[in-house]
Amino acid sequence: MIADLSININDTLTEFNGCFEMKHFDYEVRTSYPAVCVILYGFLTLLSLVTVCGNFLVILSVIYFKQMHTPTNTLILSLAVADLLVGMFVFPLRMFLSLNACMYRYYVSLFCKIRDSFDILFSQCSIMHLCCISVDRYHAVCQPLTYKSKINGRVVFIMIALSWGVSVFIAIAVVNSRLTNDECQDMCFIDVVMTNIVAPLLAFFLPILIMLCIYLKIFVVAQRQVRSIQAKMKPGATVSKMERKATKTLAIVLGVFVFCWAPFFLFLSFKTVGNDSAPVHVIETVAWLGLANSTLNPFIYGFFYSWFRSAFKMIVSGKILKGDYINLKLH
Repeated sequence: MIADLSININDTLTEFNGCFEMKHFDYEVRTSYPAVCVILYGFLTLLSLVTVCGNFLVILSVIYFKQMHTPTNTLILSLAVADLLVGMFVFPLRMFLSLNACMYRYYVSLFCKIRDSFDILFSQCSIMHLCCISVDRYHAVCQPLTYKSKINGRVVFIMIALSWGVSVFIAIAVVNSRLTNDECQDMCFIDVVMTNIVAPLLAFFLPILIMLCIYLKIFVVAQRQVRSIQAKMKPGATVSKMERKATKTLAIVLGVFVFCWAPFFLFLSFKTVGNDSAPVHVIETVAWLGLANSTLNPFIYGFFYSWFRSAFKMIVSGKILKGDYINLKLH
């Protein structure tokens, strides 16, 4: 989720000796790129391709194999769609419309707002999906006997619709507020507070706190159930190994998400209350770290889920093109 930060122009001018340069406060791409820029853009291009391909494997796996048609995997599918779109749109836009360009070229401001709207939309969508997944895991582990009745296809559809709907609303609201506050050259105080403090608090820190509480509750209840089962051997009250592994894996997904996005939101909040300007290269680094979360998720699924690994292998090898494996039992 990319938000505006205060940057000192004089400090920034000294940083434009790499991939871009400033001429009379005009932003231009260098005609000859230093080797470090070629390597950087090559790496980011590769990262974009890996993000698209990895999430496409997740999407195709869930859609194709009948065994993968579960409520949790449906939420993972929708999350993978958001991550796929990050690789397809946000990565290229951020590469060619960096923060530097968005600050100093008026005629590209519309495209920069489009880039920011995609950033906000898909990062917020990821947060919303993780919230829904945590609720799904809570019912699967803490209330296993009523799980199928409470988390059905209709409920999952509502979760996905709300995740995308709320994310679209937030993206439109934030970008629209920037469109109407362009006259605040030095960033109005209220705009700074709303964009860089209130928005991160409501959109990131509060949801993450709620999810951490839910997962803590899940682990406590799961351990209690295991001890109860071992002591009394109650039939029908078990928490399957698959459910526990799924919960552990999705908790790791949440942990990776926090690791990737927390630096950006923390930096955003602390730099807002401070008086120092924000270095461009630091903003770009923490922003790209957050976007890299969309690249990591498919690898987490493939590493921890044996059925995802099996599905990936069959898709990459082209076996699904040579026969009907829809009902295949993945291991």
